[in-house]
Amino acid sequence: MLVLVPGCYIYTQGEAIEGTLSSKPDMDSRTAFCGALLLLVTLLPLSATASSKLYIVYMGEKKHDDPSVVIASHHDMLTSVFGSKDEAMRSIVYSYKHGFSGFAAMLTKSQAVAIAKIPEVVTVKPNIFHKMHTTRSWDFLGLEYNQPPQQPGLLERAKYGEDVIVGVIDSGIWPESRSFDDNGYGPVPARWKGKCQTGEEFNATSCNRKIIGARWYGRGISAESLKSDYKSPRDLSSHGTHVASTIAGREVQGVSYGGLGMGVAHGGAPRARLGIYKVCWVDEGCPDAAVLAAIDDAIHDRVDVLSLSVGGVGQEYSGTLHAVQRGISVVFAGGNDGPVPQTVTNAVPWVTTVAASMIDRSFPTLISLGNNEKLVGQSLNYNAAMNNSGFQDLVCPGSCEAESLALGNVTGKTVLCYAPAEASWWPPQISLPYAINHTIEAGAKGLIFAQYTANNLDSLTACEGFMPCALVDFEIAHRIFSYWDMADHPVVKVSPAVSVVGNGVLSPRVASFSSRGPSLLFPGILKPDITAPGVNILAAVRGSYVFYSGTSMACPHVSAVTAMLKSVHPQWSPAMIKSAIVTTASVTDRFGMPIQAEVVSRKLADPFDFGGGHIDPDRAVDPGLVYDVDAREYNKFFNCTLGYLGGCESYYLNLNLPSIAVPDLKDHVMLRRTVTNVGPAESTYHLVVEAPAGIDVSVEPSVINFTQSSSKSATFTVTFTTRQRVQGGYTFGSLTWSDGSTHSVRIPIAVRTVIQDFVADTS
Repeated sequence: MLVLVPGCYIYTQGEAIEGTLSSKPDMDSRTAFCGALLLLVTLLPLSATASSKLYIVYMGEKKHDDPSVVIASHHDMLTSVFGSKDEAMRSIVYSYKHGFSGFAAMLTKSQAVAIAKIPEVVTVKPNIFHKMHTTRSWDFLGLEYNQPPQQPGLLERAKYGEDVIVGVIDSGIWPESRSFDDNGYGPVPARWKGKCQTGEEFNATSCNRKIIGARWYGRGISAESLKSDYKSPRDLSSHGTHVASTIAGREVQGVSYGGLGMGVAHGGAPRARLGIYKVCWVDEGCPDAAVLAAIDDAIHDRVDVLSLSVGGVGQEYSGTLHAVQRGISVVFAGGNDGPVPQTVTNAVPWVTTVAASMIDRSFPTLISLGNNEKLVGQSLNYNAAMNNSGFQDLVCPGSCEAESLALGNVTGKTVLCYAPAEASWWPPQISLPYAINHTIEAGAKGLIFAQYTANNLDSLTACEGFMPCALVDFEIAHRIFSYWDMADHPVVKVSPAVSVVGNGVLSPRVASFSSRGPSLLFPGILKPDITAPGVNILAAVRGSYVFYSGTSMACPHVSAVTAMLKSVHPQWSPAMIKSAIVTTASVTDRFGMPIQAEVVSRKLADPFDFGGGHIDPDRAVDPGLVYDVDAREYNKFFNCTLGYLGGCESYYLNLNLPSIAVPDLKDHVMLRRTVTNVGPAESTYHLVVEAPAGIDVSVEPSVINFTQSSSKSATFTVTFTTRQRVQGGYTFGSLTWSDGSTHSVRIPIAVRTVIQDFVADTS
């Protein structure tokens, strides 16, 4: 990866050359990023020479309102480097001219270094490709579609998201899905400035009053990848369609996956409008250059919310700050690399970063052994015809590696994949798809897969049409193995699954795959912010409805709630909306028990699992107090990350976020937070402190009074003092302001004690 920053080095494939950027005396006036975000790189087929790669040149706030003038400045800059206007024009892939200034262009390494030295340039970085990270989930969150009028909740108060515009940056959309029927919708909002870009199997009539705009970004994508996808906003992978229908799909009756999960499908904001931005391609993923172009266009198009279920980048996406500074709330998936710590991505402070959790629905399946023992696993097996042969021979080769299956004579039999020793280095979200493929290729007629988590049931859709498949934990697997080991002729039957909903299902639980904090890039920013349903979410896929899991599925739940909060509180800033979501989140289940997190062994969830907790939409609409941030304050954040400012440790601590992270407490530290009253004008809040273990917490004042004549804002100080001088790990706590009745405003705390800087936990 190549990075250009002041006084640093450029590393690319083992090489290092010194590189500098010219000083920028007007950096503070540059609204966004004084410093950095993006030049990105990857080999592309349209390079002018073999050594050319795609780079992203970021120039900060645009200097002119006329996009054509901004584009001309990009051409002039490239001409000065190439020495030829024709070559400069051919090199450009995207010009960013609406929300900010910059461009993506095919450059050699020496050209990239030359451009980095131009005073107007903030950063130059290589293009990187990233991965794309429901009938029940909205009811589980308390947003039933038809609530009685005497009990209006967020859905009714927000008029079902009426005319809020949500931009979905993803893999496109399948416009014929019933979820996007525009019958009963009014005219497209007059403020909308977007367009319906046509292409392969996508014409002007593919947009309507629900899908009010669609764009696609194929420049910089290889010819092979374009050939294997639709050269249009049409969605081949179905990822973007699933996400969009979860956000704003209209009510569709009688939806299920082969009878499982039967119910009414609808998005969280079913009356919202959708702007679609296709940046993700089946073979290559989601390139930074295209994502930035989509963000730039979405700012121009006047979206209200941006939803991005895509992976993060080394320094995150620069364009998102420009969006936030224009009042657009930005919601990101946190990543699917859990339960490993320090894997959360998209961790900049102005976006909402979402973890994934489970809902109160499961799909138990009966597993019958030849000795009449009845066991229960989980499955999406709905095809009774696959089991009409009754019992099948059972075989246990241990691992489901191709070699083991070949030695085990599995053809025509049900295979038990039971290899607990492999789980430590071969997590189920990776090993299960391989096991399915290997057993199908080996000619097996059934699969029972043992693992320590049941978060990835949606992987079992690969079994459809081939064989019944089921997931079991290691205890159940051992009982099956013991039977197989002792029986002369072991047989087994996997019955079709059934749907179970309600209090008998332990939920919510943070999913094992959900990426965990702390952030590697920004440990002083507590991430993720929130968790939402992201496991076995049933939503639109082409003309049907299919279960998907991932933080990609959790992200649109938060995007929809954000859209509805914007509808109810159009004057609230993105920071206020994020604060309302985080501070009203639940940390207990419906029985009052602490929410748990799935890891190798289940544990109580902490802020690095779920941020403020599990989203509670009806409480978020009336938070009482919020932690607001002037979006211009975030400019200092980027100046700090690039070394342009001193005193950054104090700045990180005092950024007015609805969370507190202290990654390096040596003795004591004091910080400030300010709350703004958005509830009753006459109110009194008392403080409740849950101190992290080994830490003394002092807050002044501990009581806040608001009156008709007083300021709507109040500032308090928090002092952390360690009781143990150790090189320790993180401990967790919270601060809660309560008015004793309606409002309980909670922020999470994470503190790590250290003796020496840059030394890990020595235990």
